Amino acid sequence: MTPFTQKVIAVIRSIPEGYVMTYGGIARAAGSPRGARQVVRILHSMSRKYKLPWHRVVNVKGEIALADDESSSLQRLYLQGEGIVFDAKGVIDLQRYQYHPGPDEDYLLPPSE
Repeated sequence: MTPFTQKVIAVIRSIPEGYVMTYGGIARAAGSPRGARQVVRILHSMSRKYKLPWHRVVNVKGEIALADDESSSLQRLYLQGEGIVFDAKGVIDLQRYQYHPGPDEDYLLPPSE
């Protein structure tokens, strides 16, 4: 596993309940500001294995990016269950709900992983 992948997994794990991050925000926090597409691939391929809170990741517009109706409905339900509110167009207010990790957070997986 690459250091970037490790950091992405750790950043996603750090998103607290009731908050979201964007794909690009995760990439920036993991050290690769232009790595949003790689974050998508990591999230898709490793969510189950690492028990990632995949539902807390949205696009830069504050929208659920999943095309599959069942998955996007499930993501919306999970987020609403954590207290996140969607507007009439299905958009999350990123000013209110976006998580911004601190600059000094060390994003490394624990040795047991």
